[in-house]
Amino acid sequence: MQTAAIEPHPVGVQFPPLEHVTSPTVDTSAAAYYLNRRPQTLRGWACTETWPAGLRPVRLNGRLAWPVAGIRAVLGVPA
Repeated sequence: MQTAAIEPHPVGVQFPPLEHVTSPTVDTSAAAYYLNRRPQTLRGWACTETWPAGLRPVRLNGRLAWPVAGIRAVLGVPA
């Protein structure tokens, strides 16, 4: 019996390089892509308030928006 590989991100979805992102926030799937985590991990961080320093999400109409500056800080990428 073969097991299917679990895709960490939706197939066919492509995100621009982080240095080309101009919006102040990105959605959970994009943030997960840049941080090399699954989206559910970021949702768990938001529920338990255990995100990395500088990466506090903003809740907008019941959705999470992750600050691009925080993602860059976590990754050590200059702004």
